[in-house]
Amino acid sequence: MVVYCMKNGRDTRRVGYTVSTKLGKAVTRNKIRRRLREIYRLNSPKLVSGVDIVIVARARCVGAEYSRMEKAFLRACRELKLIREEAE
Repeated sequence: MVVYCMKNGRDTRRVGYTVSTKLGKAVTRNKIRRRLREIYRLNSPKLVSGVDIVIVARARCVGAEYSRMEKAFLRACRELKLIREEAE
């Protein structure tokens, strides 16, 4: 999983999800997309505001467990300094 971010100059946070057709048929892609949405939803209170976030699913997401995907998302957010200090 890859996470891109960019400041948007607003008080809100926007998020987008990208799952390529190379990862499988519609059922597989939708399952990955649902997991990514849930991971973001549960961890959004920990994230800073004022950024646009794009989450790109990679091939490892196809067979990955939910917990592994969540760890990858949080690790990427930490590297990008998207997690608030008081949340850690």
